[in-house]
Amino acid sequence: MTRDIPSAPQTAAAAAAAAADSKVPPPDLPPLTFRRATEADLTALVRLRDAAANWQVSRGIDQWTPGEMTETHFRANLQQAEVWLAFSGPDPAPDPVGAWELWWEDPAAWGPQPPTAAYIHRLMTDRATAPPGTGRHLLAAAEHRITTTARPLARLDCLTANTRLHTYYESAGYTQIGERHVTAGLGDPYTVTLFEKQLH
Repeated sequence: MTRDIPSAPQTAAAAAAAAADSKVPPPDLPPLTFRRATEADLTALVRLRDAAANWQVSRGIDQWTPGEMTETHFRANLQQAEVWLAFSGPDPAPDPVGAWELWWEDPAAWGPQPPTAAYIHRLMTDRATAPPGTGRHLLAAAEHRITTTARPLARLDCLTANTRLHTYYESAGYTQIGERHVTAGLGDPYTVTLFEKQLH
């Protein structure tokens, strides 16, 4: 599933500050560092996405399908949104252990909204190399980035049928606020559950 994303309202200084701050992990989370993705990372992003999709399929989780997201998708998002990579350890290996996208609007799932939220998408980890707790750390880093823009809300969505993921987001402090039938993107129309978290 993919949807069009508007350009990100950010400055280079804000991005640099967010990247620097996010190198300090919250308590009880694995030591990770973060940086914005570039075109040199397209192959790694596709690999991460397909690995996550294959893991879901192998466990009967209805969310992603392998092969849905190509380099074309991620190349467009580098221009239209923020794509972040996570690396593990004090001397990070060259391959990322996780990634996420940050959108500034999501009209397909949320409809027209005032600029009070940012939308977290494509949160993914490398199950083979990511330390325990990486997914929660990625969420925390994304939320921190949102706070640097003075937007008070973090929003995300997932397939309504994926109750396992619902539980995960609720345990991270997100609240279900509704459902929406989405027709934009790949494949047939689908229904998503909308989640929101107050950041400040």
